[in-house]
Amino acid sequence: MAELDRSVLRHYNLSTSSPTTWPAEKDHSDASDDETPQIKALPGSSRPVQPKGQPLFSRSKSKRYSVLERTTHRGRMQNPGLDAISDEDERQKDEPDPLGSSDSVIRILRQRGVPIDKDAQLRNRLLISSPTFSPSLYLSKTHSGDSSQTLLQGLEYLSRSIDQKSAALKMLVESNFERFVRAKSTIDGVYTEMRNQGTGPEKEKRLSQLSGRGSGQIVTSPGVGSNKPLPSDKKKNALTPESEYSVSGIKASLEEAAVKAEEVWGPALNGRERGESLKTVLSVVEKYCGVLEVGGHLADCIKRRDYETLIEEYTKARKYVDEVKLLHRNARDTRIPLSDAQIHQIIITARMWVDVSEQLEAFKRETWKRLVGTQINIHGSVAVAGSQTEEYMELISILLELGVDDNPIWFWLLSRYDYLKNKIKKTSERAKVDIEVHRRRLANGEKPNNSAIAFHLRSSIRPELQEKTRSLDTPEVIELWDRIYSSLKTMLSLQGGLLGDIIDFWETTQAFTEGRIQKTLPVGIDGQSRKHHRLSADGTRDLHNGAVELVNLIRDNVFSLFAEPPIDNVAMLTAVQSDSDLPPLPLSSLGEAWEKFAFWPPYSNSLSGVHYLSKVLVLIGSAASEMSAMNPVGKGSSTVEKLRTLVGGARERAVQAICAAWGKDAENCKLLEDWTRAADKRDVTNMPAHFMAFDSAVLSGMQKVLYISEAMTKQGSADVVPPPPAKLLQNVRSQFVASLYKTLSGMVENAERHAIGVEDTVVDGGLASPITKETPESMTAHSVNASDRVRASPEVDNNMLTVYQNVRMLLTLSNLQALRASIVPNLITQFENAFSVKLTEESKTIRDVLSQIDTRLFQSYTKPHTDHLSQIIHTGILSPTWAPTTSRPSTVRPYVYEALLALVHVHTQISTTAPPLTNTILSHLLSEASAHLLSAFRQRPKYTLAALMQATLDVEFVAQTLSQYTTDKAGQIQGEIYVELDRGTDNEARMRLQSELPEMRSILKGLRENTRAEFACFKRQRPPKTALPQQQQQRDRSAETSPSQLGPGQYL
Repeated sequence: MAELDRSVLRHYNLSTSSPTTWPAEKDHSDASDDETPQIKALPGSSRPVQPKGQPLFSRSKSKRYSVLERTTHRGRMQNPGLDAISDEDERQKDEPDPLGSSDSVIRILRQRGVPIDKDAQLRNRLLISSPTFSPSLYLSKTHSGDSSQTLLQGLEYLSRSIDQKSAALKMLVESNFERFVRAKSTIDGVYTEMRNQGTGPEKEKRLSQLSGRGSGQIVTSPGVGSNKPLPSDKKKNALTPESEYSVSGIKASLEEAAVKAEEVWGPALNGRERGESLKTVLSVVEKYCGVLEVGGHLADCIKRRDYETLIEEYTKARKYVDEVKLLHRNARDTRIPLSDAQIHQIIITARMWVDVSEQLEAFKRETWKRLVGTQINIHGSVAVAGSQTEEYMELISILLELGVDDNPIWFWLLSRYDYLKNKIKKTSERAKVDIEVHRRRLANGEKPNNSAIAFHLRSSIRPELQEKTRSLDTPEVIELWDRIYSSLKTMLSLQGGLLGDIIDFWETTQAFTEGRIQKTLPVGIDGQSRKHHRLSADGTRDLHNGAVELVNLIRDNVFSLFAEPPIDNVAMLTAVQSDSDLPPLPLSSLGEAWEKFAFWPPYSNSLSGVHYLSKVLVLIGSAASEMSAMNPVGKGSSTVEKLRTLVGGARERAVQAICAAWGKDAENCKLLEDWTRAADKRDVTNMPAHFMAFDSAVLSGMQKVLYISEAMTKQGSADVVPPPPAKLLQNVRSQFVASLYKTLSGMVENAERHAIGVEDTVVDGGLASPITKETPESMTAHSVNASDRVRASPEVDNNMLTVYQNVRMLLTLSNLQALRASIVPNLITQFENAFSVKLTEESKTIRDVLSQIDTRLFQSYTKPHTDHLSQIIHTGILSPTWAPTTSRPSTVRPYVYEALLALVHVHTQISTTAPPLTNTILSHLLSEASAHLLSAFRQRPKYTLAALMQATLDVEFVAQTLSQYTTDKAGQIQGEIYVELDRGTDNEARMRLQSELPEMRSILKGLRENTRAEFACFKRQRPPKTALPQQQQQRDRSAETSPSQLGPGQYL
């Protein structure tokens, strides 16, 4: 091992194997290092002559460490002292002590602990045979402990040794001195003669004398003393610069011969050389075909993106390079020169490697660009064993396999983060501007008319889901709702949305930080890419913060759509919108509630609002749950609270917008009335069913909006989807009651609509026109007469009024009964079940309002008929012709028939329009008619027997004819009539009346038999007698055949 260390030190001219500083003497290089050898051309030839031992074209070595290169001739020329040391060290490994104390200096130094094995310069300075020998250093290292006597003995020994060697050298010089002098004289004479050949005799003689004097002898040259000039050929052969040192004589001949040889043999030699060159090249190509084909195969693999074959070719190229490296290392270690074939192999491999390196560098640059551009939806891209590798994984794998300085995993994750961040900003800004542009166009468009509003409010009763959804609102509003939902879905959907990309980004990041994906990634050649398999702690923390930042960014953009007012910057709207030919119109304030909601389409109704906003809030709630479940967000962090605010704030703004539209729709519920009978219940119109379906749909949608139950399926969703606050529930509660009030008010408005002139042909408010004006094309099988309430037309006597139908009033009363009986209680129950509250006070208030409205409409309908009956009764009884002219009246007065016929008309109107109201209205009219009879009879001062009998016949005929509708109130009033009649007569008339009762019964029976057909509508409609109880049959029969016991104070 020591000999090997010394060889290394000698090879690199170092003093120690572990130098700490660069030797100062190495900084001074010889001037020849930077010089390029001069290339001369042969005479008569344009080809350069290559100096021996040097390449034809060599570059100056400017490397500082070139002094360590192993060069034989150049190194010795630069530093002959080191060469001498090296040669001496190689020749003399050890020597005896010059003072004679030992036969090995090396052994003495080693015993004294001198590091001669490690320091070659110190070793040479301690050996006397070395030119760098230092006597003082030698004595201090080897004889520092010797005594004076020992040193004197050593000096005596050294002197004897020197004398012996000096005597031998002296004898050698003396015996060969004459020989040395003669050889030197001969050499000088020959040189002088050749140099002076062709010069003058005097000069030649002088030079010869000088030359002989210098050599100790006088040498006589031929021709000395002759005055003949030397021939010119001798002058040409003189060793002088003028004769080019005796070459000029043959130079011209050689040049001519070279020209002739070039002319004769040039083409043949060149062709032969070319052939030989081609043969050599062909043999080299055949021998190293694999090496030469690597570059082409590599380019083809890059073009076809065949990464597996690319790695194989790259591995093959590195194998060839390793082979030539081993070849060069073996030649250097063994100091055996390389053969021409080996040199060719090295050159070809080097050129191949340069080409491969250039191609791979270009491929790596392109792969880096592709890795940045691989920003597509990579849902489910976490690579595990057995799963399909995504494109970005292939690119990362190829970069790791080829070996790169930067970490491709970190690079791709950062580029993915930047891509998602920019995409979220651009997508959200684009969506807001796009929504606002379409909002403005819709707001400045045509407002929906009443027919369209009524059509869309009836959409909730349609059975087909697709048709129902599309008919919830106008096509423009539905299109904008779809656009809003699509925009939010683009950001919040897990399938193809930005949130899905964020979650995939985090899952991929987590898989990389945990090292799960790296198990499938290559480590590169010689494991050089293994360092890229682990992300640093700082990098992991930055990725965590980046994921949280992306979550906050998408949350803020979604929240701004609900919380912030619409965009006011028209310039930005114009710049970003897609349709440059259609600039957004300025949105003028219309005083509508939807103007302050950026997410609400103008003129949208509550049905489409609850339908789409329930879907939107489910999307937001589900997205918030997914974002809160991400590990970086963490439970209880500020981001979770922000997500909770997002859901709560969006829900609150949505409820506010829906409530505003709900109130507007409740006002328009009056347009639901189409005056068409319901198919399943003929006494009401479609209005109650339409209202029930509308309000039920709004309540169902509102429940979804408030509770967002579909977003509560994921574990931990309760942390970000809070229950609705009490204040919000109270708003919905108040709006529900207010919508009922507004709907009922609209029904009253429909019923009390002012009369339409006969000449009018326009259908007012979208309601069905009267039958008298209906055309066959506009009527249906269920259409009813919806003419105005009362039309009065004077007859010839100008004392009678013709009462026409009031279909609207009757249908509205019937509809109110349906609302009061089932629909409103069902809606209240649905509200209580949906929102888990009790509407005790509201229910009572609603019932009171219904009762008041019912009473109002009932009075509005019956009052004209009551007034008409009052006029008939008072006119008939107070007429001078009312009193009978005979002593025994045989018929009732005409006013009775007129009043009953008016009631027949009313009965017909009610029974054909709203049969359930017949008993109620006729009972009320009977009571009112009885009251008017009482009032009229009170106005007559006195009754004779005939007048008493006539009054009794009139009252009893009316009572028996309308006995089906008799109430306690009517019976009480009739009793008061008889009391009043009894008060206006005397005892004699009373007594005589008792005797006339049997005859009056016969007359009354005859009158009823004669008018049975006219007043058959008042007869009780009874089922077959077999179906009635026996007691009921007897009661009905007695009522038909037995008149009441008449007389003062007695009544039926």
